[in-house]
Amino acid sequence: MHIPYKTHIVLSALLLPCLVSCASTSDVADKSQVASSGNAAKTSGGGDVAEYKLDNGLKILVKPDHRAPIVVSQVWYKAGSSYEKNGTTGVAHVLEHMMFKGTKSRGPNEFSRIIAENGGRENAFTGQDYTAYFQQLEKSRLHISFELEADRMQNLMLSADEFAKEIKVVMEERRMRTEDKPKSLTYEQFVAASFVNSPYHHPIIGWMDDLEHMSADDAQQWYSSYYAPNNATLVVVGDVDPDAVATLAKKYFGPLKPRAVPVLKPQREIEQKGVRRISVKAAAQLPYLLLGFQVPVLKSAEVEWEPYAIEMLAYVLDGSDSARFNKNLIRGSEIATSVGAGYDMNSRLQDRFVIDGTPAQGRSIKELEEAIFAQIKQLKDELVPQKELERIKAQVVASKIYEKDSVFYQAMQIGTLETVGLDWRLMDKFVERFKAVTPEQVQQMAKKYLVEDRLTVAVLDPQNIESKQPRHPSSAGGSHAH
Repeated sequence: MHIPYKTHIVLSALLLPCLVSCASTSDVADKSQVASSGNAAKTSGGGDVAEYKLDNGLKILVKPDHRAPIVVSQVWYKAGSSYEKNGTTGVAHVLEHMMFKGTKSRGPNEFSRIIAENGGRENAFTGQDYTAYFQQLEKSRLHISFELEADRMQNLMLSADEFAKEIKVVMEERRMRTEDKPKSLTYEQFVAASFVNSPYHHPIIGWMDDLEHMSADDAQQWYSSYYAPNNATLVVVGDVDPDAVATLAKKYFGPLKPRAVPVLKPQREIEQKGVRRISVKAAAQLPYLLLGFQVPVLKSAEVEWEPYAIEMLAYVLDGSDSARFNKNLIRGSEIATSVGAGYDMNSRLQDRFVIDGTPAQGRSIKELEEAIFAQIKQLKDELVPQKELERIKAQVVASKIYEKDSVFYQAMQIGTLETVGLDWRLMDKFVERFKAVTPEQVQQMAKKYLVEDRLTVAVLDPQNIESKQPRHPSSAGGSHAH
């Protein structure tokens, strides 16, 4: 499932020694530089976000937030696991690891050392639709982030020796996060069954057989194909002036050359013609149930309001302690120890509405599934009371306000929307469109999409747990998110 990058890191304002071709600490703060040094072309703005584009195709999105003297810088590449081909699954994530292994002018892991010595935090993450790299620094250190990211955007050194070490780290990561975790293993098989021809069929970390046969040349080809300024977006949020950020970006990223980027085939998921069921046997203590319904997302919806009504469905079932699953299945009938619902309207391709749960002691998977479908039937048969919807809307609006406390999450929202091919301005329209959802629309979405012909079911069938030798990750590589 998608990783909730909502951490809010507060950094010290202490100015630590500059280690990388130090530009003046006024590079970002001094607006007068814009006139004298030239600037990126400002293409548009909306709300409090400014948009620019360099001649080489790099898009720059800047959102000022002056509450603290910090800045978050993120570079997003349109290159996630859904861009991969059979035989090289996992290469996007492997390349993410290799991006910390040095350039023509900097050695392995020097990137992370420089950021840390300047009081910053950095990491990266790979998703189905993108790979992104981020740093959070005191605002006068933004030039360090730009210089380092521009360097590895076109000067990465893919050493065969470093690759041989790092691919073992990724394989061990796969063992620890998926193969040794029954729920994760079941979820992976569930996703593969849910999608037949969509590239979402493949796990982000890749299939083990592909990882075992991957070479440094595979990573090099991926890097050469997708890591170019015309396939990237630079997102900056924090205590900055947008025009000065654009000028600074032009200084470091402007000299980089654009490259031809592969054109993707649509790879639309075929229409499902009936329920799919799988069972996964694994060493575990408890059974686990996954239900997934094929649903549209913002890019594929027939009408604009549908994704917002599907999102409302998720909140009705699992939005809070007073949501229906919690109230009726956990506290009420006590049929489940956990049960939840989730949906991501911002996926690049058609996705799923997912429900998962674990039955309570003495209860069966069959009973839990029947109880979940009873809740879905109620949504189809009866309108959700307006009072219930208003409570949910108030909770969601409040959560959206709280999200803005994190400059990191603000950048995440902008970067995600832009990179999956949506308009980043949609983040400012979510509340308005969500509040407009009616009880009739919620009922219509339940009837249209939460049906058996769109359903995939996966069950974890727990086997006796045998003692295993604990695994330990290799110390050869870094700990980067995926």
